[in-house]
Amino acid sequence: MTTDPDLLSNARSDRVRSVRSLGRRAVRERQGRFVVEGPQAVRELLSYAGPAARDLYLTASAAERHTDVVELAEQAGVRVRSCTDEVLAAMTDTPHPQGMIAVAEPVDVPLADALASVGGGFVVVLTNVRDPGNAGTVLRAADAFGAAAVLVSDASVDIYNPKVVRSTVGSLFHLPVSVGAPVPELLTACRAAGLRVLAADGSGQTSLPDVDLSVPHAWVMGNEAWGLEPEIRDLCDDVVSIPIVRAESLNLAMAATVCLHASSSAAVS
Repeated sequence: MTTDPDLLSNARSDRVRSVRSLGRRAVRERQGRFVVEGPQAVRELLSYAGPAARDLYLTASAAERHTDVVELAEQAGVRVRSCTDEVLAAMTDTPHPQGMIAVAEPVDVPLADALASVGGGFVVVLTNVRDPGNAGTVLRAADAFGAAAVLVSDASVDIYNPKVVRSTVGSLFHLPVSVGAPVPELLTACRAAGLRVLAADGSGQTSLPDVDLSVPHAWVMGNEAWGLEPEIRDLCDDVVSIPIVRAESLNLAMAATVCLHASSSAAVS
């Protein structure tokens, strides 16, 4: 393990400003780096995508509490840098980063690679998802319910946005994620991979309990405010709605979770 000889204590230093600047998408794309906050997410980064990690910044108290994370960083050859609470807070856009952050390189994979191991499973396609919390929650649900991959369109939020990364709580590093392709390309690739393409939308005439989810399929999720555009729905094999008893609708993250749970249950049965 390589450590800096001096404690990082100057919250206005160039290094601190450089890490802080990764909160901006343009900087992330230019530098090819993003920030992972908190011991749980950092632990998952080091455990599942260790080669992508570059630097670990943590306070003395966090180093004492999370010796396993430090050991994982050592095994991955990641530089560990001690810093004060003030410095750590200055590096992020959250006042309480839980004692540690890591700087890492992107972990997304090419579209073909993401679809290569789908087999008889299912994937999630995010078409125009703009809210970071929603995108992160869908990623986490996809991980929880066994999706083979998540495909994020070029019109969706950057998955390396700090709010997205935080809300995945490490799930970002557990399954293949592909980014940057236009929606028609994503749907064409899904169909070429043998997946039935299902639009999740409140306008659907097919009810979720009536859909055969035992076959390989892709769930297509739309924008938080307007859902799926008609032209995207027309590209899908079926449009599926979730039966609701009283509420007017479900938000994106909730709807995705319901659909993915149904897919997981069908796979188990």
